[in-house]
Amino acid sequence: MPTIRIHGYLFRFYSSDRFEPPHVHVIRDEKEAKIWLSGEVVESNHGYNGPELNRIVKLTERNRSRLLDAWNEYFGSS
Repeated sequence: MPTIRIHGYLFRFYSSDRFEPPHVHVIRDEKEAKIWLSGEVVESNHGYNGPELNRIVKLTERNRSRLLDAWNEYFGSS
């Protein structure tokens, strides 16, 4: 599974994600959030508090191009 480490967070997606819109699962210390890469919308959050979730959303936004490139490379999308 492709994983990109950004500031201690693991940004990951799974082969079963293929038929969903591009998104990442952001994992750290047994916490996980699912963030859509279009508009950086939080789909789900398990364990992150508000300030940390805001930080994750900002990291996702700043690295959106890199994350989308990895998604497209993995799934063979354009």
